[in-house]
Amino acid sequence: MKLGIVGLPNVGKSTLFNSLTKAGAQAANFPFCTIDPNVGVVPVPDERIEKLGELYHTKKVTPATIEFVDIAGLVKGASKGEGLGNQFLSNIREVDAILHVVRCFEDPNVIHVDGSVDPLRDIEVINLELIFADLEVLERRYGKVGKTARMDKTAAKEAELIEKLKTHLEAGNLARTLVTEDEDELAYRKGYNLLTDKPVIYAANVAEEDLADDGASNAHVAKVREFAAKEGSEVFVISARIEEEISELSDEEKAEYLEAMGLKESGLEKLIRASYHLLGLMSFLTAGEDECRAWTIKIGTKAPQAAGKIHSDFERGFIKAEVVNYKNLLELGSLAAAREKGLVGIEGKDYVVQDGDVILFRFNV
Repeated sequence: MKLGIVGLPNVGKSTLFNSLTKAGAQAANFPFCTIDPNVGVVPVPDERIEKLGELYHTKKVTPATIEFVDIAGLVKGASKGEGLGNQFLSNIREVDAILHVVRCFEDPNVIHVDGSVDPLRDIEVINLELIFADLEVLERRYGKVGKTARMDKTAAKEAELIEKLKTHLEAGNLARTLVTEDEDELAYRKGYNLLTDKPVIYAANVAEEDLADDGASNAHVAKVREFAAKEGSEVFVISARIEEEISELSDEEKAEYLEAMGLKESGLEKLIRASYHLLGLMSFLTAGEDECRAWTIKIGTKAPQAAGKIHSDFERGFIKAEVVNYKNLLELGSLAAAREKGLVGIEGKDYVVQDGDVILFRFNV
C-alpha cells in the first residue's frame, strides 16, 4: 500500500512523516522546507505473524508494509507557480490513497501561511491545486486523443469522457464524485491516475491535550469530520508532535507512554486501520520455518489471485489452498493438529480468502 502525504506548509506534514517512518525528513517552522519528495516504508504492526513466528521458530518474520511519499507543502496558486508550484504532485500520482494533513491546533509560535487556522479553507486550497494538476493531465491526453476522435470510435469515446471530466473539475468538483459504471470509462480513468480520483484520509493534527478524547472537544476537528462524512472519506486524529516523541521509544516504553496519556493506540495504528477500511483491504498469512509473512489483498479476493500476490506462478498453476484460521492454528500448536481436528479446509478456485487465514498453496506449472 502506498500513501501520498499532502497539505499546506507548516501543518505538521513532515513532522508526521518523520514520526511514521523515522526517516528524518527535515521539519522546520518555515514554508517549503521539504523540497525533494521523501519516501519511507513502514511495517504494519501485526501480532498475528509475530505469534506464528514463535510457533514455527521461523528464521524471518515479514509484515505487510505501507510506503509513504511526502512532498513539498502546497500553497494557493501553486498551479500558477506560487511557492514551489505543484511540480511535486507527479510524485504521488501512483499512490493508492492520499493522506491529507490538516492543521487543527492553535499555536502562535507556528506560522500559518494564511495567517489563521481554518481547516476547511485549507482543504479547499489543496483540493483546488489537485484539480488544476488533474486538468493539466487531461489537457495533455485530449491533445493526443482529440486528433483521431472523428475517425475512431474508441478515441471518440475517450475524448467524450475527458470533456466530461474537465467540465466536472472546472466546476470545482473532484473527479471521484463523478460516478460511472461504464467499464471502458473506468479503465481510462485508472490510466489517468487523477489525484482527485483517489480516496482521501484526513489526518487532523491536534495539540496534545486534544488527543485523550480523540478531538471530540476540538471545533476544528468537528468541521473536518463533517466535511469528510459528506464525501465518504476517513478521518483520524493525531498529534504529529506526540507521534514524533513516541517514535523514539521502544515498544514497551511506547505502550507505557500511550497508557499514561489514556490512549489505546498510536497514530500509526489509527492510520493503518483507516487506510485498510477506506481501501477495502485485509491480510492473509503464510507460515513456515523459513518465513512467516502477512500479505495485503482486497477484501473479496479469491484464492488464486491471493496466491498471485506471492508469485505469478502460484496463480497460473493454482491447484488448491489449504486454509486454517490463525487462531485455531495457534491454539492447537501445529497444522497437523489442526488437520486432525478437521479445521484445515481444502479450498478451490472459488474460495474467497478471509482476514487472518493462514494459507498453504498447492500449485503446478
